[in-house]
This record gives sequence, structure tokens and C-alpha cells, in this order.
Amino acid sequence: MAAQLVFSNVSSCQCPLGISPKNVGNTLLGESARNFQRKKWFSGGFYRSSRLECSANSRRAGPRRTKDTLYDLHPEISLLYGEDNGAASVSSKEQGIDAAAERLVDAPASYRYNEPRIKVIGVGGGGSNAVNRMIESSMKGVEFWIVNTDFQAMRMSPIDPENRLQIGQELTRGLGAGGNPEIGMNAAKESQELVEQAVAGADMVFVTAGMGGGTGTGGAPIIAGIAKSMGILTVGIVTTPFSFEGRRRALQAQEGIASLRSNVDTLIVIPNDKLLTAVSPNTPVTEAFNLADDILRQGVRGISDIITVPGLVNVDFADVRSVMSDAGSSLMGIGTATGKTRARDAALNAIQSPLLDIGIERATGIVWNITGGNDLTLTEVNAAAEVIYDLVDPGANLIFGSVIDPSYTGQVSITLIATGFKRQEESENRSSQAGGDSNRGHSGWFSPTSQEEGPALQIPEFLQRKGRSGFPRV
Repeated sequence: MAAQLVFSNVSSCQCPLGISPKNVGNTLLGESARNFQRKKWFSGGFYRSSRLECSANSRRAGPRRTKDTLYDLHPEISLLYGEDNGAASVSSKEQGIDAAAERLVDAPASYRYNEPRIKVIGVGGGGSNAVNRMIESSMKGVEFWIVNTDFQAMRMSPIDPENRLQIGQELTRGLGAGGNPEIGMNAAKESQELVEQAVAGADMVFVTAGMGGGTGTGGAPIIAGIAKSMGILTVGIVTTPFSFEGRRRALQAQEGIASLRSNVDTLIVIPNDKLLTAVSPNTPVTEAFNLADDILRQGVRGISDIITVPGLVNVDFADVRSVMSDAGSSLMGIGTATGKTRARDAALNAIQSPLLDIGIERATGIVWNITGGNDLTLTEVNAAAEVIYDLVDPGANLIFGSVIDPSYTGQVSITLIATGFKRQEESENRSSQAGGDSNRGHSGWFSPTSQEEGPALQIPEFLQRKGRSGFPRV
């Protein structure tokens, strides 16, 4: 449904874009006007735009006239229906709009829109495998890199050779870190200049790795720290080892996560053991590892799609930065559903995800994305929003994105990132003068004592009923 944009007294406006009364009318936005969005001058075309409004003698659009019944929607979802107070309506003949679009493209650089540049860096064997899966899934809008000390493993990746970064060539001679995080750390330090060149120009960097080994555990914190020191929004998404991988890898993973936490804006830790609650007991080992890689892929895609893929609601990169910058430890939930109540069920599945060990009502920020096919309706989006918004704190900062993907016809998928747990608990600790463990800031499913020593958690009833992993905790 077209948003509306009204121009009045255009002839008196000193508009740098050269729009005149001859090519700007006062009717609804037509088909050719959507060429504006295709030319990507700025995100969302005219939607919620203030760049094209004339400040002199301008007036807002009158009440929206439609035969449709006005839904009682959440404020963010109502934007889908064109109910933006600052919105207005542009229209004219096809050639007039096309001509205006050409002038937008040729506008001075100060008026052009620069798309956020997102890079995904897989560190070590686990991180590289996750990136390989992202490439195989035809994930768009991001630039992929793999970083490793093992030259032979890098050669097997489908990624472009120029985006393969071998670190620690003098230290390891391309033979890997041998499961030693210290070697991985020193290898990353040795190749610091190459890492800086790899992340240069990015607005957002995802650092993904499988913790517990050598290169990923030791190298990921160094690489993330370099990106963050360059002013780049840095998000870490890592996995912890399965219990059957041994105690040594579990301890190394703990140390690596502690180091990584201080070098990223947002850290999402995915315990591999919890993934086993979603699969059959007869699941092969190879499939279990593939599932871990796929969860990393879904986490990265759930966030990046909000920024890079044009959707029903266009989200500014600045909005995402406001929620994820210096957010500390975060949690991720993923839900998929089909059927008549698929959107609501997908939202419930995301909230009840085994990856969420505590309730999202404690989060100070929520980033959530709903993906569906061409059959996704506004009512379904609103149903999913009601489930999430009714549970979170009213004061939480929520960022919502919606993406249409034809391959999702018949189903709905929701990815939810809950942030700000660390900041909230630190505030509670200061106010109560209770002191406490310095590690209490991260989420409960990482620290084995956080649920015993930390403040009481208000866990929803359906989360209390959710079964937990039968495997021993790290």
C-alpha cells in the first residue's frame, strides 16, 4: 500500500533536487515511483522521508482515505499500513517521476544514500564452516571472509581466494594452531595489519567462531578487538563445544569467551549441547555439527537481513547500532512454523527456543526479524508482534524488520536477538550494593553459578515447562 507524500507551493521551494510542479503532482505514489527504491538513493524510497519535504509553506496530508477497515495494530506494525504522520504522497505522470528519479541519482554527494557495509568473518575451522554454509545458502548483502592458520583447510572453502586471510604465516607456516589458543592469539597479532585491511570500510562486522580450539578461540578476540578499535559495530556469534568434545576444550572455550566479551559490542554465545534438544537421539555426529553451523548462519542472517534486505518496514542502520552498541552478552531465539497460526506459533517458538535460557523480559533491547513468503499478511505480522511486545519490558528498545522471501511461502521464520542483560544486571548490582562476581554480567546459560548467585529471574511459565538438555553443563 503506497505511503503518501504531499508537496505544496513547490515553486517557492529552493529544492536542491530540482523537483518542480511540472513533474510533481498531488496524487498517490504510482508504480514508476517505486523506481526510486530500485535506484537505492535512500532506503525505503519515500517511506517516512523528510528529505523531500519542502519546509516553506508545506502542509501535511489529510486523513487517509480508503475503503479498508483500519486495523488496531501495534505502532510499529501500523507503519506497514501507511499511517506515518510525517508521510505525504507524491505522484505524477510516469515520465515525470522517472525524470525526478534520474535527478536524484545525479544529486550532489551530500544527498546520496550510502548502504551500510557488513562483513562476516569466520575465524578458525568452526567459523570458516559457518561462513561456507552462509555462502551455500545464497546469503546476500554481506561480504564474507575466512581467517585461519590452516592453509589446507582454507583451500577447501568456496569463498573467493582474495577473501581468504591466512594469519601467522611465520609462526605456524600454514599448519594450524594445534588446538592451542595462545598460538591462535599470537598468529592474529602477527597479522594485525592484514586484519585491519580486511575489516576496513565496514560499518558492521560479525566475528563468528567455534570456541574451544586454537585459531578461533585465540584469534577471534584479537580480530574483534581490531574491528571495534576502528569504530566498527562488532558482533560476536560463537558456539561452545559439545560435551563429548572433552573438558579441555570446554575450559578453553570459557577463557576465549571471556576474552571475546571485552572486545565486541554484542556477544551471542550458542551452547552446542542445547541444540541437541531439538534433534533426534539418533542424529549423526556430522549432522549435529552442521546444525551448529546453521544456527550461526541464522543468527547472522537474522540481523543482517533487517539492514540489507528491503522489507515491509525499512530499518535504519543507526537504529540497529543503538540497540547493539556496547550491549554486552545477548541471547538468540529462532522459531519457524506453518499452518493457520504460523506467525503466532513462530513467535512463541522463538521465545521458547532452547537457546534462550532466561526470559526476554529482562532485556533492554530487542532486535527481531520475521521472514515469510509472498503470502505473509499484515494480520500475521501483527499477531507475531503481539506475542513479543506483550512479554518484553515496556521500556525496552525494540527494532523490528520484515522480509519477504518467496522461498518461505507457506511458512514463517522469526529470529529474535535480546540484548542488554549485562547492563541491566550491572545496574542492579550497583543499586543493591551487593558486589558479586565480575562474571555475573553475562547470560545464565554460560556461567554455571549465575543462576544461584544472581538476582531472581522472572521466567515465564511456558519457559519453566521447557525441557533442558540432559547433557552435563560446562
